[in-house]
Amino acid sequence: MSQGNRDLDDDISGVLGAMLLPDGQPLGTSGRIAGLNQSGGRVSLSIQITPEEAGAFAPLRDTLEARLRTLAGVTSAFVVLTAERAAPPKLVVQTPAKIDPLDSVRHVIAVASGKGGVGKSTTTVNLGLALVAMGLRVGILDADIYGPSLPTLLGLHGKPGMGEGRKLRPMRAYGLQAMSMGLLVEPETAMVWRGPMVMSAITQMMADVEWGALDVLLVDMPPGTGDAQLALAQGTRLAGAVIVSTPQDLSLIDVRRGIAMFRKVNVPILGVIENMSQFICPDCGSSHAIFGDGGARTEAARLAVPFLGAVPLTMALRAASDAGQPIVARDPDGPLGRIYKDIAQTMLDGLDDEKAGLAPRKI
Repeated sequence: MSQGNRDLDDDISGVLGAMLLPDGQPLGTSGRIAGLNQSGGRVSLSIQITPEEAGAFAPLRDTLEARLRTLAGVTSAFVVLTAERAAPPKLVVQTPAKIDPLDSVRHVIAVASGKGGVGKSTTTVNLGLALVAMGLRVGILDADIYGPSLPTLLGLHGKPGMGEGRKLRPMRAYGLQAMSMGLLVEPETAMVWRGPMVMSAITQMMADVEWGALDVLLVDMPPGTGDAQLALAQGTRLAGAVIVSTPQDLSLIDVRRGIAMFRKVNVPILGVIENMSQFICPDCGSSHAIFGDGGARTEAARLAVPFLGAVPLTMALRAASDAGQPIVARDPDGPLGRIYKDIAQTMLDGLDDEKAGLAPRKI
């Protein structure tokens, strides 16, 4: 256990010791607990199971979360079930009776990047705000467990409340609904979780959040093309994926990998966004192609996918993001605000709106 006070650590250990597994064994001494963190009153942990045990262990998880929340000093508790070995392919597809937790969401769109540091989260938030400006109901799921940045970008503080059926209520900012692991743990808590634990956490953030009726849910994907990304692509009803890249060759290499992954799982590529296309000098107004010029546009044409647009890097964009006031919220009709709105409209034009019943309003 990390970063906790000793009395609360003892109370948590007492709860874990009193919980019994389906076979009657105490949870605390079963060796199934991993990734236990306690910081600032927020408790998170994982219970290791096999895929076949998921149904039997779900009530245990719910009861454990409820008991942990009753402890003095605990403000929130988040427990995930994680299967350390992959389920057979048949088990993945045989879910005819399972209710889609995102059934009331018309479009789920992944915003992805092959590598980190390209401004994917900033792009996701501003795209979401552009969609809100078009009159759509929009949510954002920050699926980057290791580096959640949504709370900072939206200036969110506190923790989510509980709704019906013990589901978390998304927090709201600038007309967006938002959920992130960064809202469930302390900012300086390190998520020392292995891949299966991350995938389980993402799955629960999809299913155990009261999203309600949304026109679009944007999923800010973790960078890369590993297990977590593949699980999201295969286990979620994705209407399409947007790839964010800088113009430089190092980023474009990973763009190809990302597009290849989505194509393998039959997710439509809605387009590529070239972020940090150029730097706009705040003093003289001149532009500098510090990461190259037009690389993402050229790569999109080569891979036969739409090019959604280019976003320059400006001091105003950086300052707005750091202040928790995204540029589309701070200056919706400014140059960058118009760029994001144009990109959002082009993205929507590529969706199957007739099938989903979504009729986006032109801006």
